[in-house]
Amino acid sequence: MSATIENVANKSFDYIVVGGGTAGLTVAAGLSKDPNTSVLVLEAGEANLNDPNLLRPASWGSHFGNKSYAWDYALTDQKHVNGPVRPWYRGKGLGGSSGINFLCYTKPPAEEIDDIERLGNPGWNWNTVQGALEKVEGFVPPSEEFQKRNLLNFDNWTVGRDGPLTLAFPGKVDKGELQVQQTFLNAGIPIAPNPVSGDPKGTFFTLNTYDPQTHTRTYATTAFYLPNRDRHNLSVLVAAPVNKVLTDKSNGKITATGVEFQHAGKVYTVNANKEVILSAGALKTPQILELSGFGQKEVLQKIGVPLVKELPGIGNNAQEHTFAGISWELKDDVELDTIDLLRDPAVAAKHLELHAAGSGLFTIGIIGFTFASLDQVSPKASEVIKKAKEQITKKMESASPSLRDQWKIQLERLDRGAPGVEYCSVPGLLSWPNPPEPGKRYLSILSCTNHFFSRGTVHSISSDPNEEPEIDPHYFEEDIDGDILVEQVKFARNLANISPLKDMIVKEINPGPEVNTDAEIAQWAKRYSSTTYHTAGTCSMLPEDKDGVVDPELKVRLTSPAKDSCHHLQCNPDVIQVYGTDNLRIVDMSILPLQFAAHPQAFVYGLGQRAVDLITGSA
Repeated sequence: MSATIENVANKSFDYIVVGGGTAGLTVAAGLSKDPNTSVLVLEAGEANLNDPNLLRPASWGSHFGNKSYAWDYALTDQKHVNGPVRPWYRGKGLGGSSGINFLCYTKPPAEEIDDIERLGNPGWNWNTVQGALEKVEGFVPPSEEFQKRNLLNFDNWTVGRDGPLTLAFPGKVDKGELQVQQTFLNAGIPIAPNPVSGDPKGTFFTLNTYDPQTHTRTYATTAFYLPNRDRHNLSVLVAAPVNKVLTDKSNGKITATGVEFQHAGKVYTVNANKEVILSAGALKTPQILELSGFGQKEVLQKIGVPLVKELPGIGNNAQEHTFAGISWELKDDVELDTIDLLRDPAVAAKHLELHAAGSGLFTIGIIGFTFASLDQVSPKASEVIKKAKEQITKKMESASPSLRDQWKIQLERLDRGAPGVEYCSVPGLLSWPNPPEPGKRYLSILSCTNHFFSRGTVHSISSDPNEEPEIDPHYFEEDIDGDILVEQVKFARNLANISPLKDMIVKEINPGPEVNTDAEIAQWAKRYSSTTYHTAGTCSMLPEDKDGVVDPELKVRLTSPAKDSCHHLQCNPDVIQVYGTDNLRIVDMSILPLQFAAHPQAFVYGLGQRAVDLITGSA
């Protein structure tokens, strides 16, 4: 139920979930299934319920810069980027980033989820995460005619059909999408064998978080809050940013007793009977922990926060995906509706009316994906990999044990041909610097890099919770990141010379004819590449002696209760718990220790469901 401050301030709840986003609402819905368990969600943004600006598909990027829907995080100046960097936006309001993302639903390669376990996290592998996801997913297969027309085959797809999160293909898929996919096939990229079941290497059409009945976005709010909002034991307070976790230290163990939060300009506290669960995301969770006294001693001293528990990994190991967009102007006779037409207010108004009837531009989606290995897209792959091995192996000598382990796996991924190269087909212009012309239609291929070797940081710079943390992604600090992006861009540009794409386009818009050599491509890509808003790793799930912040095995527990005497999460040896505490958990992308090749929203839903299963003992 929607709570008031009178229902929350100085009250007690069994579980306090900090952040009502993708993971937070998944966790809250799962825990509140038990009518005897009270759950409070504190969300910093507003509810934004039944808001057409969120529910309307094909509104990609329209929420960025709008303070009603998105947090705007500035970055530090980047040494290896040729100019200003774009901010990192995150969803603001119930549903978090699942309410403003581009609706794409992809899953990582199975081996890359297994890598989480290899880094010291028993029980965190493809089978356990996939099993959790199937409980969340509610796939609605399209008609046989739709499947036949779009050459779809679901025989090998393992995707849940009875879960609360509706997944489907968008209502409108144009012939042009098939032509783009055929171009990748003609370029030597095969159909992906099992795109949502652990083997996405190849080209495929993916699902969207899309309701085919209403032609609207499905997200954490529609899947986990609205169906459960009348539960007497589930309370949700919006416009309530959390300042810090309140703790008590006794008998050598740290217990989270509650949280301090803001609401309507005042500061309040609320008490936790059992657990505090941080689901504020990879940018805010480390800041909340630092303001609570957890983190690097030097960081806390600088901002004047007393040290509760030294955990040097907090705020480090930040990893991000990036993309550079290649765009072409389409010929007039190409059958591909693009969002470029919506720049005309009259056309946009017409399609708003069409959307109400279940048709038009607002029923299209981003579905065309290709995941490939570097050797599939570049004749220079062996040369690039050789250079990377030499440089990274040398740097390993002075790297932390944690980073050495991660880099070893990343080099193995290059050797085995892991699909870290991604291409995403977007019906519209999404590239820089050259702008669109009125009335023209464009196709963009986003060249996305998923296995960055560079590592960034997210740290508090003040004890004031209203001052945002300093975010430094260290873009392109490692040469391999830029080298791979250049090779990816060259492959994408060459698609213009391959049918049927070459017969669909008038000319390349971006990068443009003045960008030709590898050096020019590198300069353009570093200047005009952008984040894909997939930050991970800032509170990594790793062994504590390897800069871990959370450990699934609770190896530092001073006393270990008998399993049959446990009644709640703190006794479970597999749950994501902050080192040195007995009831402080993290359930968001910050715990992912090594980034994977996929858009992360599916993983985050699976992470939330797996946490619920572990907490309730149903894993």
